[in-house]
Parts: sequence; C-alpha cells; structure tokens
Amino acid sequence: MDHFFKQVEKKTGVEFEEILALANAIQHADFTNEKQVRKIVRKVGKLANRPVTAELEDQIVKSIIQDGGKSLDISKIEKMMR
Repeated sequence: MDHFFKQVEKKTGVEFEEILALANAIQHADFTNEKQVRKIVRKVGKLANRPVTAELEDQIVKSIIQDGGKSLDISKIEKMMR
C-alpha cells in the first residue's frame, strides 16, 4: 500500500499527508460556513498549484454555500479553476 501512496505523491506532486488533511477538512466542514469554505477553496487552489483570484474565490464560495454543500461537485470547482 505504501507504494500506492508514493505513486500518488509522484503523480500529483503533493504529499499524501496534505491530501489526507484536505480530505479530512472537507469531510468535517460546515459548507454553510463561509469562512470554512473559503479556507478549503484556498487550500485546493494551493495544492493544485492554481492561482485563485478574489473574484473566482467569491464565485466558488457562493456556488458551494448556496445549497450548503449538499451537491458539492469537485469537477464543477475544477472547471471554474481552469
């Protein structure tokens, strides 16, 4: 299993501990809390090595908070960051 994690790190350039920390933050986040959502959006941008402008951050946060994260779609966020 350790080999698998090393492959993920090699392919993404992100340490596996950071990926686990992000997954944990997402799992326990209150998606109606704007501060928490902004923190997660910034973290995703940093891990993805993508700059997130204030305007883009606002757009993503608004999209997530509107329904409390019930239909959180990572692919939708990913498309916004392109």
